[in-house]
Amino acid sequence: MIQSMTGYAAKTRDLEFGSLSLELKSVNSRFLDVHFRVCDEARLSEPALREAIAARVGRGKVECRVYFMAAAKSARQLQLSDELLAQLAALDRQVRRELPEARPLAVGEVLRWPGILGDETLDPEALAAAVLETARAALDDFCASRAREGDKLKAVILDKVARMRTLVADVAPHIPAAQAAFQDRLKQRLVDAIGSADDERIRQEVVVFAARIDVAEELARLATHLDEVERVLKQGGAVGKRLDFLMQELNREANTLGSKSVVSEVSQTAMDLKLLIEQMREQVQNLE
Repeated sequence: MIQSMTGYAAKTRDLEFGSLSLELKSVNSRFLDVHFRVCDEARLSEPALREAIAARVGRGKVECRVYFMAAAKSARQLQLSDELLAQLAALDRQVRRELPEARPLAVGEVLRWPGILGDETLDPEALAAAVLETARAALDDFCASRAREGDKLKAVILDKVARMRTLVADVAPHIPAAQAAFQDRLKQRLVDAIGSADDERIRQEVVVFAARIDVAEELARLATHLDEVERVLKQGGAVGKRLDFLMQELNREANTLGSKSVVSEVSQTAMDLKLLIEQMREQVQNLE
């Protein structure tokens, strides 16, 4: 399976003590880079979340967001904590003795104080377990979305490979005759300049130039690299870095092909190959 580095998933769970929401999204990155935006109640779960994500994701910039909203108590359950209220009142008096200009606690501030309406203590371990369970379910959807995107990118790359093979196959049969004609023209120019067709210097120059414009090796290496691209895609897994290297090698051969070209057909083919390679590189950079 080939995975894209672009993915998204979200899960929401209703718990006995509140509502939990978890969101995962990712974009391209050279390495695995995980960022968290976790509510205070779920901070305990962050190390387990990081471990769970690293076990399923190899590369990409991943953002994990966790939200928790505590369940509201019914009117029947609302009851002030006399002990905590007395402590707040004592602290309020002490602060205003030391700081006479300080304003007293407002009713709204008192009612929002943790635990003032009775036993509202949230079990952090229970919430952490719920977060991890929700994250595993979200990771299933997240990886599935990355795999679907990876399949699409694979099809695009293979299509570019097929088009490159067609370009090479179309131009290859015409190269020997085109190069031979160019060598004949070169020889005639040298004869016109030197004045003798039997001059050893002419033969040497033609032989040397023929070696310089021979592109058979570049075409063979292009075919080999294209075979490797197909093999890597068929093998699957984390292929992005390997394919990125192969794009560099393909581009190197296309550049050399263009620089050695002495006929317009080869020059145009080299340009078309470079365009396809760049299009493949853009897709490869999205793969894990």
